[in-house]
Amino acid sequence: MEQTLDVRGLACPLPFVKARAALALADPPEVLVVLATDPEAPIALAALAADTGRRFEAHREPDHWRLVLTGPARPRRTHAAEPDGGSVAT
Repeated sequence: MEQTLDVRGLACPLPFVKARAALALADPPEVLVVLATDPEAPIALAALAADTGRRFEAHREPDHWRLVLTGPARPRRTHAAEPDGGSVAT
């Protein structure tokens, strides 16, 4: 599933904050395309991609950046029940 997030005209840290929120959903998109005009956005979103285990591509369009974060997020830590009734972090 691909999701496009248009944050053109917003200054950092808002593109980062909105992208992080999109990736924090219970069912995050496999591909997040962020359209941004802030010159710091490629730097911030490259760091976000690295922190979440995603690939990152930056493409300069005539009037904005097209930033693509691809791949599954790292598995979230959950607590699974053990057969003996205990729980263990996975």
